[in-house]
Amino acid sequence: MKKLLVTGSSGLIGSEVCIYFAAAGWKIHGVDNNQRAVFFGPQGDTRWNQQRLADRIDGFTHHEIDIRNREGVLDLMKTVRPDAIVHTAAQPSHDRAAAIPFDDFDTNAVGTLNLLEAARQACPESPFVHMSTNKVYGDRPNTIALKELETRWDYDDDIYASGIPEDFSIDQSKHSLFGASKVAADVMVQEYGRYFNMPTCCLRGGCLTGPNHSGVELHGFLSYLVKCNLEGREYKVFGYKGKQVRDNIHSEDVARFIHAFVDAPRVAEVYNIGGGRDNSCSILEAFDIAASFSGQQQVYTYVDENRVGDHICYYSDLSK
Repeated sequence: MKKLLVTGSSGLIGSEVCIYFAAAGWKIHGVDNNQRAVFFGPQGDTRWNQQRLADRIDGFTHHEIDIRNREGVLDLMKTVRPDAIVHTAAQPSHDRAAAIPFDDFDTNAVGTLNLLEAARQACPESPFVHMSTNKVYGDRPNTIALKELETRWDYDDDIYASGIPEDFSIDQSKHSLFGASKVAADVMVQEYGRYFNMPTCCLRGGCLTGPNHSGVELHGFLSYLVKCNLEGREYKVFGYKGKQVRDNIHSEDVARFIHAFVDAPRVAEVYNIGGGRDNSCSILEAFDIAASFSGQQQVYTYVDENRVGDHICYYSDLSK
């Protein structure tokens, strides 16, 4: 039986990957220490998801390891010797990163390096899939000509009619500290692929969503928005008139993509993975969509100052 090692296994994408690969007959090893609860408080707690995996997956093995623990990561990789690695563990909030810069960089950049080097030593032939982020492009997408529509911003340049491609520059822009730590990880994943000829892959995600997301205000836009709507809670809109646009992709579709890459791996690949233009919405449009299901209008306040390094409009070019 093939073995899969998933970091951040109690998170949205990690747990979806565990369930998906288990259904395909893989033995699942999950790595998670519930750091999301440390970063975001009780609402970010993912122990419920860890228990869900234990209940649903026969033979699921949980490893309570912090990916910043270099020796622990190396020992685990040499013990398990997985046939594939899916790395989803991260400090995921660009707002939170400014308050905890060392925790952010040590988790996102150094933790990724720990995993890459452990994989190189223990199982260099095993595909290594890294969940990167569209924040590696910094605020450079904001330099594209935009047009303001009634409920959203959109690109006013035919070159980007299908969205942001993988060869869009990640240089000389404001990323947030989170974006910078993820750039470091992203480039290192590519470098281990090219330098050591390892089958590595970076998935630069748009807005990833699904039913098992522990969404909070600082991370998990769509999950948190729907939660606020259902509970009648106030949602804060930060800048851009609430017309900022994101593309949304279901966590199961991300897992399907990862499975396809593991089946046919390549060296040092990069993919923008999101819902694309057809599955994009602004915050105002998301309010209306949620209300159409719940029957409740969203309670919200508007803060004129946008989040640092935030995208005005972003959706993924999926042509690659």
